[in-house]
Amino acid sequence: MIDIEHILNQAIEKDASDVHLIAGIKPILRIRRDLIEVENSEVLSDDDMVDVYDYFVRGNLDKDRVFKETKKLDSSYEFGNIRLRVNISTADESPTVVLRLIKNTLPNYEDLGVPDIVRRMMSQPQGLILVTGKTNSGKTTTLNALINQINENQNKKILTLENPVEYKHECKKSIIVQKEIGAGRDCLNFSSGVKNSLREDCDILIIGEIRDRETMEAAIETAEAGHLVIGTLHTKSCAETIDRMINFYDIRDQQTIKYLVASLLKLVVSQRLLKGKDNSLVLVPEVMVVDNIIAGIIRKDKMSVSELEDAIQSSSDKGSIGLINSLAELFVADKITLDQAKSQIEEKNIEVLNRTIMQLKIKKDNQNKTNANM
Repeated sequence: MIDIEHILNQAIEKDASDVHLIAGIKPILRIRRDLIEVENSEVLSDDDMVDVYDYFVRGNLDKDRVFKETKKLDSSYEFGNIRLRVNISTADESPTVVLRLIKNTLPNYEDLGVPDIVRRMMSQPQGLILVTGKTNSGKTTTLNALINQINENQNKKILTLENPVEYKHECKKSIIVQKEIGAGRDCLNFSSGVKNSLREDCDILIIGEIRDRETMEAAIETAEAGHLVIGTLHTKSCAETIDRMINFYDIRDQQTIKYLVASLLKLVVSQRLLKGKDNSLVLVPEVMVVDNIIAGIIRKDKMSVSELEDAIQSSSDKGSIGLINSLAELFVADKITLDQAKSQIEEKNIEVLNRTIMQLKIKKDNQNKTNANM
């Protein structure tokens, strides 16, 4: 019989980020991007996976109904002092379970590697801020670090919509209300939760995921009404984020939405996680501060993703940080390899990366000489 608690204790002890439970193989831990079998474990059978399902559903009829109707379930679970994000799906008619371990204490904002311009933009009275990246890029951790930063320094009412709730926040200077999305939970879906937020007198609305046009429209309406809206999207770059937002809409509506996005969007943070030279995970941020130049590009009839990327790269004086700059700085700081940096960009940008690295090295050498002469 499967010993789920043994697996979870191993995951906590080895600082795993995820646990994979799949019939036909041994339990697997993801540790700093590597997949490693759980020690002293057996191959999981279909009966084991039924036991795992029962362990996490705990006889909850709503959860069981959702799984049987949709063949998937997102939930949360507490094990000791650790929260788990639970995803259950099916493979070959057997439950398949992926667990994300969520530390009960957030890392310091400064330790995450998120640029300081992001923290400063959290004082915006209204508008739209997006934190984006692919799955497992640390969006949720960054988002919750930002919530904590606001909570410790501003007197606001913060309303979060999450699926599921991962980090539990305590009210400090701010009031925080956290709502879970899903059948039998606090809100049926993200869009209805966003719409109701207009009646809840919140100053800041956090949307755990903007995944469709309806939620995007509700977020824009909330930002127009004078609130600060912070949301996440599954996109790999700042420019792609704008493209995704516009393509939620029919062609006939896209020009209108471009003007709304250009006026309401304040900041996009796109992040990636790479395995660093010391085996730790390194955050690679790209930051787009929406200034007049970037807003003008968004409003164009034929918005160009490459033009947006060039504008980000050349707007460092406004706080924007291009992906190439981030990669070059991490390489010069000896945190990632040159091959890693090159793997994150297109071939046509390799020469730009090389030039940027050379400029940063010259700047670093000059600073070292100045410090030595002082």
